[in-house]
Amino acid sequence: MIEIESNELWPIVYRNEYNVKFFGLEKLHPFDSKKWGNIYKILKNTLGLNQSNIYVPDEITEDELLTIHSKKYLKSLKWSYVAARISEIPVVAVLPNFFVQRQYLKPLRFQVGGTKLAGRIARKKGVAINLGGGFHHCSKDRGGGFCPYADITLAVNDALQDGCKIVMIIDLDAHQGNGYERDFIGNSKVFIIDVFNKNIYPKDAYAESAISRAVKLDYFIQDYEYLTLVESALTDSLEKVKPDFIVYNAGTDILKGDELGMLSISPEGILHRDEMVFKLARQNNIPLVMLTSGGYQKTTANIIAKSIQNLVQRELVKPSLVE
Repeated sequence: MIEIESNELWPIVYRNEYNVKFFGLEKLHPFDSKKWGNIYKILKNTLGLNQSNIYVPDEITEDELLTIHSKKYLKSLKWSYVAARISEIPVVAVLPNFFVQRQYLKPLRFQVGGTKLAGRIARKKGVAINLGGGFHHCSKDRGGGFCPYADITLAVNDALQDGCKIVMIIDLDAHQGNGYERDFIGNSKVFIIDVFNKNIYPKDAYAESAISRAVKLDYFIQDYEYLTLVESALTDSLEKVKPDFIVYNAGTDILKGDELGMLSISPEGILHRDEMVFKLARQNNIPLVMLTSGGYQKTTANIIAKSIQNLVQRELVKPSLVE
């Protein structure tokens, strides 16, 4: 366990309220609804994380959500059948909405608050990791794929309002990030790199027009080819543009055996991928925020935790003084 000073904080954002609990109904979706808590438990044992040496976010407010979402869309979430479509758990449609709000939407609002906070920390400290977030299928007016709130759009808009001239999104989740892509079509201030399995959900051709560098993968690609393609996309893109901020959507559904991602990347490949992204950001002196996004196997939490431990060992993530 790593000892840090009492006046230092890890650039890691989390709170226990992130975790979704539907009294067992969450098991009807392949998503591990306790993934975020499991990551934290592992890092609590290995890095000594506790609620006093990490950043603890507030729930995102309705006013803050209204900076990206319309009132009409937020109002639609008060209908359980809308939440059922987004969560991909049909039985949610017949549940009372207060229950849906409390057990599903409120935890994810805390995660959105975490993304907002992590973005601000990253711009001050150089890097930050939200143990949740990365809801890349949600746009300003439509949710989907378990994503009810557009936290990536929020993080990008925050950075632009904070004075960043160009923001780069690096989306390495197995699925196309069609939500924020729809929000930033035609926006020259947002440079999008999206590496995804072209054969799976969402197959959103309209949203693809927003992608600055698309890498479309086939089923079951393995480490060497995948990492070569990712490195090429990142290095080529950073030669073309020099962003002031990076939002890294670090989905682990690329892992071999993931029934939704349908790629074949090893745990070691994921560690190498994350390390590559952080190293390139540091070499180019670009602040970076990482979001954990998709990953649908029970082993996913352990792999994310190991990746963060590796980043700490490489001194790409380290604690800093409280300001």
